Amino acid sequence: MHHRSLHDGRDDGLEPLESLSLENVSSFAGLLRAMSKTAFSGRELGRALDVLLTMSQDENCHVVLTLSGAMTVAKQGRIICDLIDRGIVDSVVSTGALMAHGLTESIGCAHYRYDPTKSDKTLFEQGYNRIYDTLEMESNLNHVEELVRKVLTESQPKDGVWSSARLCRAIGERLSEAADGPGILRSAYEQGVPVFIPAFTDSEIGLDVSTWAMDVALEKSGRDSLTPDEVLSATPAFNPFLDLQEYARRIGTAKELGILTIGGGVPRNWAQQVAPYYDITNDRLGTKLPVPRFRYGVRICPEPVHWGGLSGCTYSEGVSWGKFVPESEGGRFSEVHADATVALPLLIRALFEELDHGNK
Repeated sequence: MHHRSLHDGRDDGLEPLESLSLENVSSFAGLLRAMSKTAFSGRELGRALDVLLTMSQDENCHVVLTLSGAMTVAKQGRIICDLIDRGIVDSVVSTGALMAHGLTESIGCAHYRYDPTKSDKTLFEQGYNRIYDTLEMESNLNHVEELVRKVLTESQPKDGVWSSARLCRAIGERLSEAADGPGILRSAYEQGVPVFIPAFTDSEIGLDVSTWAMDVALEKSGRDSLTPDEVLSATPAFNPFLDLQEYARRIGTAKELGILTIGGGVPRNWAQQVAPYYDITNDRLGTKLPVPRFRYGVRICPEPVHWGGLSGCTYSEGVSWGKFVPESEGGRFSEVHADATVALPLLIRALFEELDHGNK
């Protein structure tokens, strides 16, 4: 009969856990430090603080923030502004919807709590768009369109071709001049942080640009008798490869790379594919560009891997694609399986406390 060898964890160099004593907690940073000695997502959030603090304090580290989900509708936009204003984030990659809903906030419009006694049919008839438990008014989006149209008409790029980063920069400049209140694009413009929207046409802002281009094309025609083919044929001068190349150039000049990802989707993968892009460029063109790899990574996303939405996304999988420095070579990563509206405020408040304490 085989007898088990009963080891003592301390003798084997294992780290003991500690029961969370709230009496000894007096700050958000202290709470996350204590949680790092517990288990499950609490422990991971504590680890995320460590990784985020390391990349924030590394002056050579270019930090990319990727955003998906309804984070601005969920009123998390000020946190993102703070990350940009404090110089922690160097590039932003986002969904267009997130930026559009952030713009409604920036120009003084409100979002509202959803009343579940109202049917979605009624909401549509009354001009409300529901995002889970929150409402965006259609009139808000019309105000955003007015702003976008003004920028498109008055702020043409020198070569006449738009990209998402060029448009976000121009909108941010307009918001900065108006100074009506905080906003992600305003902060990004003021801090020189580019905002890339890779799936640009999948957004209100993308539709605004398209309707503007069609309006210009149809200026001299009678419109009420036109067919869909006749209306929907004009396209704006917009080149998404300007975004791809601008982002790749920025990443290629960084000494170290870190990424903070909220959710997943196109922003996450578009931001991370830059290393394989360099790999295949060298392979196919015979160039010898230094290939960037992300050394630090923190992701907050409630989705488990086996549903498929995170496929190719876990940091260990990312190593196999050449996107990340392996942990055995100094890579540091944290994956927090949680709703970002719960985890992000705790994490970033704790981060700011640590940074402020360290600067005193």
